Amino acid sequence: MAGVKERACKASAMTRWTPADLPDQTGRTALVTGANSGLGFHTSLELARKGSRVLMACRNPAKAQDALGRVRLAVPNAGVELVALDLASLASIETAAADIAQRAPFLDLLVNNAGVMAVPRSLTADGFEKQFGTNHLGHFALTGRLLPLLLKANAARVVTVSSGAHKIGRMDFEDLMGTGGYHRWRAYGQSKLANLLFTAELDRRAGGRLLAAAAHPGYAATHLQEGQGQPAFEALMKIGNKVIAQSDAQGSWPSLYAATAPDVKGNDYVGPHLLELRGNPVRVGRSKQASSLPDAARLWDVSEQLTGVSYSF
Repeated sequence: MAGVKERACKASAMTRWTPADLPDQTGRTALVTGANSGLGFHTSLELARKGSRVLMACRNPAKAQDALGRVRLAVPNAGVELVALDLASLASIETAAADIAQRAPFLDLLVNNAGVMAVPRSLTADGFEKQFGTNHLGHFALTGRLLPLLLKANAARVVTVSSGAHKIGRMDFEDLMGTGGYHRWRAYGQSKLANLLFTAELDRRAGGRLLAAAAHPGYAATHLQEGQGQPAFEALMKIGNKVIAQSDAQGSWPSLYAATAPDVKGNDYVGPHLLELRGNPVRVGRSKQASSLPDAARLWDVSEQLTGVSYSF
């Protein structure tokens, strides 16, 4: 009975969590991908408020400068810097990782946040299907390139942002790039499923040398719903954003919790508490496919082959 009450108290405490509960981040260095807008911007902002040095990794230079200015306006003493990064290019990832290594002797936190959602089929600079290549392979390669810096930190974390859409995902290992038939939402679901499989395998292989966790924002009003090329869908999302969605600021709370809360464990998955659509962060479940250890190991091997990036612990 005491154990049940203890678990209930912990769950209740989580559902009341907000960024005001973030531990002090002074002396820590974080890298956030996709930091120029949406979840990535608010993740960077809240970490900076708590004293972290934040490297804001962005693809678009103009939007990056604007985001940097907004963080500095909100937090005048913020230790924020920009890193040029295009996750759809392995060359850009390698260059960015080298740049980061020149600036930072260690990395306490990596938030793999950037992504594209349900876009028409196109290819990355290296010939990968855009969603799988950006959302999974790009972050796989970046994390691998930054692994030496993460291992130099004390209790480093890697947080990868997935989605409730992982539940519609299936790993099509025979056609990961969708050459035999492409459906934008299935491809998105596959990429988000890959994020969870990557998190599980990274945490397993790290063996305690770093902590890997995942998060999802629920239904948050972000720029990902714009520019879909689907007028009916965009109109529906505008209505949903006004009526159902939470703000992109609140959508960042699960990522922030996974990144900083002291009770987070390896391979935890954090999302909003109200039907996983909105609200304060709690641990959430994942699909059967996302719990497949054989798929996680297979995806890891395929990702190493495709990116040419190997991890050494």
